[in-house]
Amino acid sequence: MVKICCIGAGYVGGPTMAVIALKCPDIEVAVVDISVPRISAWNSDTLPIYEPGLDDVVKQRRGKNLFFSTDVEKHVMEADIVFVSVNTPTKTQGLGAGKAADLTYWESAARMIADVSKSDKIVVEKSTVPVKTAEAIEKILTHNSKGINFQILSNPEFLAEGTAIQDLFNPDRVLIGGRETPAGEKAIQELKKVYARWVPEEQIICSNLWSAELSKLAANAFLAQRISSVNAMSALCEATGADVTQVSHAVGKDTRIGPKFLNASVGFGGSCFQKDILNLVYICECNGLPEVANYWKQVIKINDYQKSRFVNRVVSSMFNTVSGKKIAILGFAFKKDTGDTRETPAIDVCKGLLGDKARLSIYDPQVNEEQIQRDLAMKKFDWDHPIHLQPLSPTAVKQVSVVWDAYAATKDAHGICILTEWDEFKSLDYKKIYDQMQKPAFVFDGRNVVDAEKLRQIGFIVYSIGKPLDDWLKDLPAIA
Repeated sequence: MVKICCIGAGYVGGPTMAVIALKCPDIEVAVVDISVPRISAWNSDTLPIYEPGLDDVVKQRRGKNLFFSTDVEKHVMEADIVFVSVNTPTKTQGLGAGKAADLTYWESAARMIADVSKSDKIVVEKSTVPVKTAEAIEKILTHNSKGINFQILSNPEFLAEGTAIQDLFNPDRVLIGGRETPAGEKAIQELKKVYARWVPEEQIICSNLWSAELSKLAANAFLAQRISSVNAMSALCEATGADVTQVSHAVGKDTRIGPKFLNASVGFGGSCFQKDILNLVYICECNGLPEVANYWKQVIKINDYQKSRFVNRVVSSMFNTVSGKKIAILGFAFKKDTGDTRETPAIDVCKGLLGDKARLSIYDPQVNEEQIQRDLAMKKFDWDHPIHLQPLSPTAVKQVSVVWDAYAATKDAHGICILTEWDEFKSLDYKKIYDQMQKPAFVFDGRNVVDAEKLRQIGFIVYSIGKPLDDWLKDLPAIA
């Protein structure tokens, strides 16, 4: 029986291994992590991550050929294939601070694999890592190998949160990179055999190691670039009276461009886009390509500009001060159908409003108070370290209350900021909300989910990103 072990029971490791276990009932799959609470959650009825369809997959295979354990060394020792899916945060100090990936967790995983292995293994990079990481890992493993053969493969994940299980069932492509040697080719074929149980062969792409590693960074950079492109257009639309929804619809009809990732918003978030672009920037700089580095930096600059532009719209609309005013924040996750708040634009928007002394009342159907307080108190990049290495209990932000329904959040508020496109926000009773708010009542729609005209008829002053401006907003500066 082939045995697979995955180090790291997070957003990538958990769902990926659960689907492999479901599709390959004859393969024993173990997901290991040093975090006891996280593994306990995977073994309970309340999984540590929210992902549509995941519960069902885990319950079907858990205890049969899918196991979650904190006995890392035992399972690594027994495995034929070891996936490594550990955190690769952005460095906050030292060489490459603010851009380079911190490979501390990766390196200690590699040393542990070399240490406990008693048989040949295929080691698979699953975390997003900078190009040439495989080479470094390979060196660690070979220098500590005690005569055991290790083959390194790069098998980047292309999951979108909220649709991860569907993405795993029907992937656009599975990418496997390895050494162009007979042993490397053999390892690629071994991993390919696992995926080929349910993925059509033509969708499994094999490449060299560096191409596989770089393809992941490039894919995320291209996606983020599309969002920043449409967000840059949204600022111009507001200035000229154009409607960004109409513009992006017209642009997306061009089959060379296509309609996906062309929704203007308050900005992109998630654990990968910013991190991967910073990584790409750093690799370009290290390889003497400053022009290429600056090109990709601009994608992040526009994203930051979009968030600060949104905050400035809120403040300038409300008589240039939000001090002491209650503002309802609807949505905190970085997108709908996930409880993930990593790099969510809501963090920067909330911090901007708190900086102007606003009182915030936050509601998100999938994010709890502890997570929101932690995010608002944490330093940039801290979120990407394992939970037990994050600052313990950050001091709660006093001007923030977290509530469990949109009506409680909006009661007596001066304004509403919609920061996540949850479907329920489209069907709220806005007349009821308007009646219990302070007047004038403002809605700042950071995701273009509400019908602005209907809300104006109720009495709201509405700001929608990239849409013709409400008369109230026309003479106010867009950027303070």
